[in-house]
Amino acid sequence: MSEKPRRKRKAAWLGRVVATAAIVAAGSALSAALPASAGVTGPAFYVDGVTYRTVNTPTDLSGTKAPSHSWDTIYDFGGAQLNVATAAPGDTDYNGGRWQVHLLAFPSGYAAALADGDLDGDGVLDSTDEVATVYGGTGR
Repeated sequence: MSEKPRRKRKAAWLGRVVATAAIVAAGSALSAALPASAGVTGPAFYVDGVTYRTVNTPTDLSGTKAPSHSWDTIYDFGGAQLNVATAAPGDTDYNGGRWQVHLLAFPSGYAAALADGDLDGDGVLDSTDEVATVYGGTGR
């Protein structure tokens, strides 16, 4: 066998290996990006002291002009703890996870809010009643 056909086969084989590696790398990058925009999360929010997970979707429903009663309120603690929602799956007033997000501020700090509002002493604000204690009337 001459050296030329062997080089051609080796070059073709190397080209397939490089192409396969590129496809695998692209697939890995795509699958790594998906969990950030879609999929089941770990613990995500509280409702009445119970932790719930959620399914993230890349859908933005904010421009739908839906009536306010078609949204559930979720209180965003800015990363200080899990969020608190006003309704959960199975509640009669649950709207399927369409959230109207209310970012909470802590003028005296999160620790002070926790000291004022943690009615059950579990170390987090995990119900709308506890949020209402801190924010005067906020909640269900």
